[in-house]
Amino acid sequence: MEGQRTKSFSLTTILEWFGSTFGQILTAIIVPVVTFVVMWRGFIFLRDGNAPKLVIAVVAIIWGVGGVALIYFVTNWLIERLPPRWTERLQPFLFVGPALAILFWYLAIPTIRTFILSLKDRTGQEFVGLQNYVAVFTDRLMTTAFRNNLLWILVGASLSVIFGLLVAILADRSRFENFAKSLIFMPMAISMVGAGVIWNFIYEVKEAGSAQIGLLNAIWVMLGNEPQAWTAFNQPWNNLFLIVILIWMQTGFAMVIFSAAIKGIPDELIEAARVDGATEVQIFFRIMIPYIMGTIITVSTTIVIFTLKIFDIVWVMTGGQFGTHVIATQFYRQAFTNQNKGYAAAIAIVLVLAVVPVMIYNLRQFAEEEAF
Repeated sequence: MEGQRTKSFSLTTILEWFGSTFGQILTAIIVPVVTFVVMWRGFIFLRDGNAPKLVIAVVAIIWGVGGVALIYFVTNWLIERLPPRWTERLQPFLFVGPALAILFWYLAIPTIRTFILSLKDRTGQEFVGLQNYVAVFTDRLMTTAFRNNLLWILVGASLSVIFGLLVAILADRSRFENFAKSLIFMPMAISMVGAGVIWNFIYEVKEAGSAQIGLLNAIWVMLGNEPQAWTAFNQPWNNLFLIVILIWMQTGFAMVIFSAAIKGIPDELIEAARVDGATEVQIFFRIMIPYIMGTIITVSTTIVIFTLKIFDIVWVMTGGQFGTHVIATQFYRQAFTNQNKGYAAAIAIVLVLAVVPVMIYNLRQFAEEEAF
């Protein structure tokens, strides 16, 4: 009898503990963690198995989708049975938790590890403090890279936004709006590497007297001039010929966003301005621009971030030679050519720090006003 009473008492205590708020919260956390571990071990088993690859792929898809669904439904079921106060606190994390975990694992942790590596020597073994950061801001090639990135922002990002806005305004008044926008947006479907290859043919140069297969030199020679290596000489102006590619590609992106924003301006507002005698220029600067200012800022910061990270065009066109280096190409060269791990990590951290303020400003604009 005493043993049965003790057993009954223990079972009752366990059930009461699971029924308590703390027990429910702990259960809501432990169950999805255990489910995730089981899923992970299942994927390891599939990876190390000898089954045909097709079977492994099908089972992995079923296992992965089913496991994620199981984690969601079970966790949601447990959270909904908590007191309302705790349900309101924990349920949002059910939706944003996986995204936060992925960001932490694939973004935050690598950034921290990169920063630690930036404080070490070229082998990544000995601690050298801020020596790499001093080198980043004093090295001649890095000074050139900073100057070029600034040029890309001032010229490339600015003209992409300006041209995109002008095309959006003008195409909106044309009978051939859809056709014109399709042509201008088409470069967005091309990869950066593909765009670099295309423009390499346009800038191609042959010796004087030879047939010029490059479009630009063919026109230049036809006008009675000598063929030019457009991307090789006349620093830093040769960077402008690379920046043209960015403008060619990003104008379509800016145009589509601006076009959607412009179509959101109430027609009554435009008509009222015309009735009051406002010219089209006045309507553009005093009504349209202020109305879509949130969109303009968002598109501008997005293109600036893209420009700060520019790599593909420069690497395909010049490989960073002839004074065309940017921050990303210098990082690549130091990391994979010179094998200088600490210095390359310092360049990467500087690039991250350059992008972060623009991203914060962009997010604040999203929070403060509706951009579209």
